[in-house]
Amino acid sequence: MDKSLLLGAVTEYPSRYSPEVLHAIPRSEGRQVLGISGEPKFFGFDLWTGYELSWLDMRGKPVVAVAEISMPCDTVNLVESKSLKLYLNSLNQERYRSAQDISALLEEDIAKCVVGPVQVGIHMADSFRHRGIGTFHGICLDDLPIEVDTYLPDASLLGFASRETVVTESLYSHLLKTNCPVTGQPDWASILIRYTGWPIDREGLLRYLISFRNHQDFHEQCVERIFTEISELCAPEHLDVYARYTRRGGLDINPYRSSRNTEAPRLRMSRQ
Repeated sequence: MDKSLLLGAVTEYPSRYSPEVLHAIPRSEGRQVLGISGEPKFFGFDLWTGYELSWLDMRGKPVVAVAEISMPCDTVNLVESKSLKLYLNSLNQERYRSAQDISALLEEDIAKCVVGPVQVGIHMADSFRHRGIGTFHGICLDDLPIEVDTYLPDASLLGFASRETVVTESLYSHLLKTNCPVTGQPDWASILIRYTGWPIDREGLLRYLISFRNHQDFHEQCVERIFTEISELCAPEHLDVYARYTRRGGLDINPYRSSRNTEAPRLRMSRQ
């Protein structure tokens, strides 16, 4: 494990603007484990929500807001979550003229870290509430009466319900739990599996998602593993995998991977 990671380390919050605290993690490291080299066979993005964004206006009065930070999954790097938290908080005592200036600053600094394009939307506290609370559309798997005894990823749990008719369906679960590979802290998520292909066995799919319960990896890499293993074992014509993780340290991370260059619904779940 990279010893320079800030996760799990005792660190001081910078008192002034500090873009140098942003720490990059090469995406290639996690993808090598999955046998992915070169350009991945999926599209998508990582959507971060920063709930602890604040700065001073030109009169020194604090402004508070929420940042939505989106980066495509083909940037060279991830940004380490704790370093992003420290960076956002380094703006607390700086004066800026407008939210647009903050947005442009974040886009420039984070883009340098991840080596790729970044889009940032800034929402004032009262306006962000209009985004509302939603849920995935489709069939929830969580009430299936299954027996579970596997808590490390096991792709052999995946299979077909039949191979007679191609279907298009959306299946989701609120039972995904993974763990930070550095601190071991739990990460909780709701996950959507949307596909066209032979019907996937729903009980097996739910057991498979639950099998990540003791797995340690970054959010983005967990979603890419789920996408890759479903793609390889179930061979759907089209596949979308979208996880909405709960926030930790004032940030939530929501990776979306798709076999098509399509958008994911931008919603907040009840646990976010």
